[in-house]
Amino acid sequence: MKWDEYAKWGKHIAGWGADYHSSLADRPVRAQTAIGEIAAQIPMTPPESGEEMATILKDFDEVIMPGMTHWQHPRFFAYFPANATPPSMLAEQLVNTVAAQCMLWQTSPAATELEGVMVNWLRQALGLAVGFTGVIQDSASSATLSAVLTMRERATGFTGNKDGLSQKGHLRIYCSTEVHTSIDRACWVAGIGQANLVKIATKGPLFGMDADALDAAIRADIAAGHIPAGIIAITGGTGIGACDDLRAVLRVAQAHDLYTHLDAAWAGSAMICPEFRDTFWAGVDSFDSIVFNPHKWLGAQFDCSVQFLRDATPQLNTLKIEPEYLKTSGEEVVNYSEWTIPLGRRFRALKIWFLLRSYGLDDLRRRIRNHVAWAEALCARIRAMEGFEICSDPILSLFTFRAPGDDAAQQRLVDAINDDGRIYVTQGSHAGRKVIRFQVGQFDTTEDDVMMAETVIAEVWEQIK
Repeated sequence: MKWDEYAKWGKHIAGWGADYHSSLADRPVRAQTAIGEIAAQIPMTPPESGEEMATILKDFDEVIMPGMTHWQHPRFFAYFPANATPPSMLAEQLVNTVAAQCMLWQTSPAATELEGVMVNWLRQALGLAVGFTGVIQDSASSATLSAVLTMRERATGFTGNKDGLSQKGHLRIYCSTEVHTSIDRACWVAGIGQANLVKIATKGPLFGMDADALDAAIRADIAAGHIPAGIIAITGGTGIGACDDLRAVLRVAQAHDLYTHLDAAWAGSAMICPEFRDTFWAGVDSFDSIVFNPHKWLGAQFDCSVQFLRDATPQLNTLKIEPEYLKTSGEEVVNYSEWTIPLGRRFRALKIWFLLRSYGLDDLRRRIRNHVAWAEALCARIRAMEGFEICSDPILSLFTFRAPGDDAAQQRLVDAINDDGRIYVTQGSHAGRKVIRFQVGQFDTTEDDVMMAETVIAEVWEQIK
């Protein structure tokens, strides 16, 4: 393809994108295709000769698009959002066009320096203390793995990377039963093992980790000769939005000199609203590591996860490796590839810059506040539906409910709702029962979109009960 063709098709795709987003409300939210249906339409061998872009784009429309679930749909209420605002998409187009590999300061100084400033802008927006630095990761999973590796190294006197773990004893990580499975996976990958991830029961209206039980588990492990390495807390857990009492967790951590990481991947974005901080953020400044995803609720196109560090030195001592070919001569600079597991790095800071400048914090706060209020209003309506039960009240904009019947009935309702196509929800588990999760967070959703869910749920239930 020549560059004049690139310009032609670039304009075509930009127009297609605007039309796509304008028509999203008229499409079913979830892909309505059967398993294998898309693959069956694609040749099993690669082409020997090039094809025209017009043909390729026609196949994209006719073959690929029917199999896409529309994450930017205003009635996407499943999982957590992966919002992509127009300014962040434009920034990504520029990043894709420049196509820089931003692993070191010298491989693109602007990318490194903008990243430092954007992390600081977000630190201020979330009300974190002066002194926190940080790095943009691809996802919260990578940030959590970085933190777990740091816990491992700190607990072994920073000898695990060099010596391996075979003679280091049983390193133990502690968290609540409400954590995301990325914590489990981080312990697998770090060599700590599932058996050494100690999950503590929860209590209270926010389903937070029982701090007394946490302290008792740590003391029991010490008595058994195990080595406590760190604690992972949550603000806004994936299942029901569970939130730990951060100050209570920190008191235990400080009593045992343990490294702490806070997973606020979803709910962290809501902390740009000061009124939520007393409930969900109190004590946060004492955590060693904190992660939140601007690509969830804040509107930065996936992928974009920010890890804040109270002191970057332990993570650098864990992950930094500097062969001669990666050294930067001259003055000392920040190379963010030394803060993360991947060496290669995309220019993720640009979409944060575009996003924050385009909307400002006031507009972003307004949207989050609306989502919280609309979730509470919808929850009240579902509570009033005959036979329906609210299983967990709204924590920010996430709540769970059940229809009349057993667990199988809940899954039948979820599947029927998603086959209907007007809204998209997912199932979950709470207190040993299957529940239906509902979260409000799509960037451009409206109050009417959210309230439509009551009608859809009632109509679909009436059809299948």
